[in-house]
Amino acid sequence: MRSKMDREVRWISRCADGACVEVALDGEDVLVRDSKRTDGPSLKFSRSEWAAFQDGILAGDFD
Repeated sequence: MRSKMDREVRWISRCADGACVEVALDGEDVLVRDSKRTDGPSLKFSRSEWAAFQDGILAGDFD
């Protein structure tokens, strides 16, 4: 088994009007970062937190 440090994380970018974010799955975590600052910090969410966020988007909770 590879350690978490050895694991390769694949970032996926999505943009709207130049406001871009990148999202990656890393084991049980979901990482989110600013695509313009790839060397900057990333936010870490559990898979269940990420699923709740996605549900909120679909429900229009953030409109």
